[in-house]
Amino acid sequence: MTKLLAYPLTILYFICFGLTLVIFHPIQWFCKNVFGYKAHKTSVDWLQFFIMRSLNVLGTTFSFTNPYNIEKEVPLIIVANHQSMYDIPPLIWYLRKHHVKFISKKELGKGIPSVSYNLRHGGSVLIDRKDPLGSIKAIESFAQRIEKNNWAAVIFPEGTRSRDGHPKPFKTKGLLSMIKHAPNALVVPITINNSWKTLRYGKFPMGLGASISYIVHRPLRTNKYQNKLELIKVIEAQVKSDIVV
Repeated sequence: MTKLLAYPLTILYFICFGLTLVIFHPIQWFCKNVFGYKAHKTSVDWLQFFIMRSLNVLGTTFSFTNPYNIEKEVPLIIVANHQSMYDIPPLIWYLRKHHVKFISKKELGKGIPSVSYNLRHGGSVLIDRKDPLGSIKAIESFAQRIEKNNWAAVIFPEGTRSRDGHPKPFKTKGLLSMIKHAPNALVVPITINNSWKTLRYGKFPMGLGASISYIVHRPLRTNKYQNKLELIKVIEAQVKSDIVV
């Protein structure tokens, strides 16, 4: 019965989601080209808010638990487990004061209204997974930009999303590169739960009633760890400690 109900609600969701992307695409363009970075960022933040409201059509809810007063004028490396594309809007919205940027595959840099434009022009980095060396160099440049501007970079070290909530082992190269080239950054581990349930049936219909939660763990200063691999082990343990499957 729940899956049957999911079909019409998924269609309604796609309508709301699609309209949101189409409406915000020219808004982003106008904000960036007329008013500059700050206005563009604000338009991107509100894009995420309305994407989240679109997901409410499916009965999806969000909770964000952050007991820490994270400094604003420092670069951040946000490290999280990855369960679906819907991990992203709440990270941008709830952490918007930190200017959240992403490492994304280059295929997403074209063809998707609003999303592709922001990835190309909003400060994120697009990498080619078929070119590991070029990807590492792009991440190095991205990390330096994060350090210079006191922005926040989100990285999903699993490399791909979990389809059932079970975490995958962290891949270290990209994260090591970020830590090395943003030496003054705070690492903020975050655990994401239940995002995978939005895709429990696949892309159509979508899952109903997912209660997606975000748990922020104690920030870690990268420059206090000489052994960066040890730091990554600590980060991975924190992220996985609150995953509920």
